[in-house]
Amino acid sequence: MNWDNIPLLIILALSIIGNNHTVSVAALVLLLIPQLGLENYFQVIDKHGINIGIIILTIAVLSPVAQGRIAMNEVLAIFKAPVGLLAVVIGVFLAWVAGQGVIFMKDSPETVTALVVGTIIGVCFFRGLPVGPLIAGGLVALLVNGLSLFKR
Repeated sequence: MNWDNIPLLIILALSIIGNNHTVSVAALVLLLIPQLGLENYFQVIDKHGINIGIIILTIAVLSPVAQGRIAMNEVLAIFKAPVGLLAVVIGVFLAWVAGQGVIFMKDSPETVTALVVGTIIGVCFFRGLPVGPLIAGGLVALLVNGLSLFKR
């Protein structure tokens, strides 16, 4: 057994215990890639995985618009309401935070396991969603870099 797989095995076990199928499948696929002799795909995943995932997520979020389930007048009306304006501001902020998370995770890959474990705990026990590592990484980056609270 390769000791480098221990973090993935822990993540797999936590995700199974917490009934998080998304993270379970992801960890299992990453564990199987070397077993199937497909190590070259790690480079593609490293380089394009986040963007591909974000594209798929964006397609899912925009699907109701594409299907015509959200009318244009509803879209325009929400921007006039306080909740719509608040949603825009928070959306901009969290998109920026998630972007910082991507940079932080690339610069500090050793923290990714901790971010994922925290996200799994949030998903399993607090009804969160597994999109948390990007935002969590961004918040960690803000605290570590922006506020200089901790030294790496």
